[in-house]
Amino acid sequence: MNDNSVPSSCSEVEIRTAFNPCIREAVIDPTRPIIDPHHHLWDWRRLVSDMSPPQYPFEFVLRDKPRYLLDELLADIGEGHNIRATVHLECGSMYRASGPTELAPVGETEFVNGIAAMGASGAYGECQPCAGIVGYADLTLGSRAAAVLEAHVGAAAGRFRGIRQCASFDADRSFLAPSSRTPEGLYRNAQFRAGFRRLASLNLSFDAWLFEPQLPDLIDLARAFPDSPICLDHVGTPLGFGVYTERRDERFSLWRTSIERLAECQNVYVKLGGLGMHYSNFPSLLAKPPASSAQLADEWRRYIDTCIEAFSPSRAMFESNFPVDALTCDYVTLWNTFKRLAEPYSEAEKHELLFGTAARFYRLQL
Repeated sequence: MNDNSVPSSCSEVEIRTAFNPCIREAVIDPTRPIIDPHHHLWDWRRLVSDMSPPQYPFEFVLRDKPRYLLDELLADIGEGHNIRATVHLECGSMYRASGPTELAPVGETEFVNGIAAMGASGAYGECQPCAGIVGYADLTLGSRAAAVLEAHVGAAAGRFRGIRQCASFDADRSFLAPSSRTPEGLYRNAQFRAGFRRLASLNLSFDAWLFEPQLPDLIDLARAFPDSPICLDHVGTPLGFGVYTERRDERFSLWRTSIERLAECQNVYVKLGGLGMHYSNFPSLLAKPPASSAQLADEWRRYIDTCIEAFSPSRAMFESNFPVDALTCDYVTLWNTFKRLAEPYSEAEKHELLFGTAARFYRLQL
């Protein structure tokens, strides 16, 4: 899938991603302030060294991006976009190796908070990496989840903002590695909802990741907890892989109907991104040479426009989902794509989409 060769059409500046060793675009509108509300940090080099040849698409991310820590994040940020702050989303990294199993994910919050403290020192520039932290807790613990949530809050020095528990399920298992699979109907599960109820008392939000056919489950959850802030990740992940290959056009109206129904829930926000992953399987995925920001904007526009129209700019935020979306493009090209997609909107609306909504949802004081 990736031979790391440089296409003959490339010239000028080589970028730093193994997926796309090609030229870097000039930064569009470089002074516009941005909050990146969704990225990950990890170091899975030991895991990758022991891994058999990749079988599932996400394993190609691990093979080519086994390390993405502060240096790599700052290198991407330093390419020219005015990233003022970021929010880290859980990804199963740096869990505690000992102690109660349910508290193991608190290790990731401890790790990310250390990165945030490094950034807050000012030694690495003006950007505030990991100014907000979203961790993982198994909410099916029910009332016992409260102790895990409190441990996250205590470990984050005021930076902890919420929980993400993914509900990704599909009968076609070809695009989900066994470690990423969840039971069907997680967000409808009574024990999960008993744990979810504990978020409100700690002023914590919830990030939801699931696939487009599962959106009715999130609609039901949002209606059951109208006072709990929820953010839908990755525009609901429209599928174009496995049994969904070449069916995006067929399923677009189903996805749009679910998005419009979800947007009726005023407690729900949406992240505009994640379309560079293999799940949606756009033509730009692993393309050689990589797609330009103009091409990506054309591929993704109907999904982004639909979400902004349904939720309004005040409840929508662009996200990088890096390093996962490096499957499709580099960091500069990604934010150029978002700026192209935001072009039809007013200055105030652009500010919401690229900065204001994320600052408000994640309660960032910048």
